[in-house]
Amino acid sequence: MKLLQFTFLIFCCAITTIGFSQKKESIKIVFAGKGFTEKGREEGSFTFLRDNQQQVHFVHNGVNVFCDKAILYKKDDFIEAFSNVRMVQGDTITMTAKYIEYSGKTELAFARGDVILKDPKSTLTTEKLHFDRAKQQAYYNVSGKVVRDSSGTITSKIGRYYMQNKKYQFIDSVVLVNPEYTLKTKRLDFFNDSGHAYIFGPSTITGEGNDIYCERGFYDTQENFGHFQRNAKINYDDREVIGDSIYFDRNLNFASATNNIKVTDTLNNSIIKGHYAEVWKAKDSVFITKRALAITVQEKDSIYMHSDTLMLTGPEEHRITRAYYNAKIYKSDLAGKADSIHADHKTGLTEMINLARFNSKDPFATKRKPLLWNIGNQMSGDTIHLISNVKTEQLDSLKVFNNAFLVSKDTISDDAYNQTKGKELIGLFKDNELYNVDIIKNAEVIYYSRNGLGELIGINKSKSGSINIKISDNDIEEINLINKVDGDLSPESLFPKNANRLRGFDWRGDERPNSVEDLFKDDPPLNLPIIKGLDDYVPPEDFFDEDVRQRVEAAKPKDPKKENKAARNIPKKKGEKLKKEKPSGN
Repeated sequence: MKLLQFTFLIFCCAITTIGFSQKKESIKIVFAGKGFTEKGREEGSFTFLRDNQQQVHFVHNGVNVFCDKAILYKKDDFIEAFSNVRMVQGDTITMTAKYIEYSGKTELAFARGDVILKDPKSTLTTEKLHFDRAKQQAYYNVSGKVVRDSSGTITSKIGRYYMQNKKYQFIDSVVLVNPEYTLKTKRLDFFNDSGHAYIFGPSTITGEGNDIYCERGFYDTQENFGHFQRNAKINYDDREVIGDSIYFDRNLNFASATNNIKVTDTLNNSIIKGHYAEVWKAKDSVFITKRALAITVQEKDSIYMHSDTLMLTGPEEHRITRAYYNAKIYKSDLAGKADSIHADHKTGLTEMINLARFNSKDPFATKRKPLLWNIGNQMSGDTIHLISNVKTEQLDSLKVFNNAFLVSKDTISDDAYNQTKGKELIGLFKDNELYNVDIIKNAEVIYYSRNGLGELIGINKSKSGSINIKISDNDIEEINLINKVDGDLSPESLFPKNANRLRGFDWRGDERPNSVEDLFKDDPPLNLPIIKGLDDYVPPEDFFDEDVRQRVEAAKPKDPKKENKAARNIPKKKGEKLKKEKPSGN
């Protein structure tokens, strides 16, 4: 008798469902081990149980629902599924949970308890999940986790999955954990197929030996590279890179930056600035151009070096700086200019080099010899070596090789210059001031000799094997001619005007940088590229938008006293009183 009643019940349900489906698609039962009307349940509802071999099976518009127990509300076209629930859409989307309810009228599903949503490339887990089949979107706001094999694990308080675009949108306390790095951000848009991540808000990416910060960014989680803007910076151990836009390749351990760049090396007390830079961590090198400026920070007086291009290479214990094309140096008591400059920070040797890039007809050929100014003295030659004491951070000595020339303006006359030249020059410093100079081989001198009152005694023009000069307070105090060849002190009236310049004389005091700003005065106009970056964050349309609410409203029973089951887990609009979630029986 019971079997007959069950068979009749199934037949009635099938006939009713078929008749109803002729008007529109409704939920259909495919299989149940047992079906009955449960005492105390709403009139017109049916309860279904699985048998020993198969679960209860429903279908609606291409979605299949399997469970151990289900309650079908025919008039509402609504089901509740309990225990080991599985919802399958096509061959790509599967959702499992302890409980799922689904409205055939609105095509909205709500899952609760150990919810897992799977597609071919990712797995989402949460405690509560809304699924809109009409829009092909899923949404949670009770914290969730997405696992993607090649990208890692992403957790957030709020998440949304756009199935057609295969895009996740994570909001609030977003954390992506990968074996190589951890990304933390306020909002993350993640595309499932490509593994592309778009970052919004204050964000950090922390990996072994590097930390990245930005407020807008893109990261390719499959290829391990990214672009970062808005207060972007990368920390490489003890080196920090800041720029308007930063590119980073984790596989190559390479970063490049564009516009308003600042590279700070805390171990070597140095700062580099410019508008385009490349950093190779494995090679421990930095390349920077576009108004490149290197600053060696010293306790009393920092040294500034500028050129078209700067390169810093080598580990912190043996760092080398290379500046080339119109290189300049400035500190309060020293300035220099050369075609190229090479500085070894370990030995304290700075080489000012004359590269043979120009031919003799080039208009700049006469100005390409390295120059060094100390207080009022100008030194020039084919190559200049400047040696510093790395411990005291003070100048120790200098050497000028080939065509050495030392010039200083006479303290009183406007057009008189003390000049010394020879093959080589060796200078010694004390407290960063030049106090002793030796001119070696084929030495020549023109010197304006004055008494204690500043009156001109005569002009000394001489030649000798070598010359020693003592300098004090920027004045020549004593000149010693060694192995003198000829020459003597002559009164100014007897000194020929056309003989007051040694051959090769080239006073270039107007080129001397007298400030940090002067280092850039010869540079061409700077045209920086415009960096667009990501657009500002635009909050997404509410998951429970007007379209959803209209569908829910249309599912309302004609009887106003009856519950609208489709609205059971839909949050109220702002300002409306929230209705407590109605527990479902099991």
